[in-house]
Amino acid sequence: MSEGYSSSAKGNFEAMVCSNRQIGPGFYRLRLQFTQDGAMAFANFVPGQFAQFDLSKTALPSPDAVPHELHDASGRKILLRRPFSFAEVTPEGDVTFAELLYCAVGPATLRMTTLSAGDQIGVIGPLGRGYRIPDGKKTVLLVGGGMGTPPLQHLAQSLTACDDGINVVSLAGAKTAEALPFEGLLDELSQNLGFSVPEFAKYGIESLIATDDGSAGYHGLVTDCLTEWLEESDLPIDDIIICACGPEPMLASVAQIAAEKNIDCQVSMERRMACGIGLCQSCAVECKVAGSNETIYKMCCQDGPVFDAKEVVFP
Repeated sequence: MSEGYSSSAKGNFEAMVCSNRQIGPGFYRLRLQFTQDGAMAFANFVPGQFAQFDLSKTALPSPDAVPHELHDASGRKILLRRPFSFAEVTPEGDVTFAELLYCAVGPATLRMTTLSAGDQIGVIGPLGRGYRIPDGKKTVLLVGGGMGTPPLQHLAQSLTACDDGINVVSLAGAKTAEALPFEGLLDELSQNLGFSVPEFAKYGIESLIATDDGSAGYHGLVTDCLTEWLEESDLPIDDIIICACGPEPMLASVAQIAAEKNIDCQVSMERRMACGIGLCQSCAVECKVAGSNETIYKMCCQDGPVFDAKEVVFP
């Protein structure tokens, strides 16, 4: 996979909804179709990039379908676009299909649940810089926490499509089994063989899961699972790169593990990105200046969202 950061020139496109499936408690998978210029722009969407979605005209679900905890927030107007990374991108001829995973946790994502086949939605993208795997890396560890798995699913799709002999292993964590954003786990035999998650198993990728309460997979934090995997591995450190996405405390732990073991690591940071193009300056990420004790602020939407873990200043 090349070290290029971005794909085609960004633009404002219309996408058609193909399907909008609920795959778990509060989790949905939205499939979109881009045509013409949009198909060309998103065909080369780099894993880890994002797009801004216009949800201002999307309807609310019926009152009885609004979760109790969202009753007060559901009536808010949606003024700003919402950023999402894709879990899968598939060019087919002159169209490009893209799937995103989302969880209904606020007024915007709640409205997304009402989208149905044939609806149109405005999308600005591709935006930001995605993951880049340097030449020579032979093993890519995908470490996701909670809703951080979509760009890692896309990266898994991209890496396996290249068929260049790179070994990919996925580690996904959540507080409980119900909080894992997948359509379900495979049978016991598949899990024993290391293929727990269908979204990664379809690419032939070994997948490990960790839950804080032990309700599925490894009992403990996904970062502890990562540490054990690395300790049991006899692979040369220089051959490994870690690509992570999830809550910032998890990313800080992954970055620390990588630094202690001198492993290359890239992290996808999350910030409120109002404009998505670096104008509003609302998504600053504090970063180290190489060779000094000084720090500078970079824009998550433009310089990221994927950063080298060594340069990010974590609290």
